[in-house]
Amino acid sequence: MNCKLKIMTTNEIKNLLMSMLTLDEVYVSSNVNHIQIIAISKQFTGMSRVKKQQIIYAPLIKYIANNSIHSISIKAYSPEEWQIYSKFI
Repeated sequence: MNCKLKIMTTNEIKNLLMSMLTLDEVYVSSNVNHIQIIAISKQFTGMSRVKKQQIIYAPLIKYIANNSIHSISIKAYSPEEWQIYSKFI
């Protein structure tokens, strides 16, 4: 049985996140099978890092489970945090 795995593109991931979440900005990049996500949203103000990551992770769970996304790293910021941390990225 020849079954090809459909790997999600960075644009597909970005579009999914923008349609499912209230984000001001999202940046998605890829290094082979590893996806890096940077998300900025007002809703992240005052949230813990873990809670922010859970919000971003939620719409991606089924794609991780079926291996359409192999591995991810998530950085999520409020607009105020992004003003500070974007200088170091």
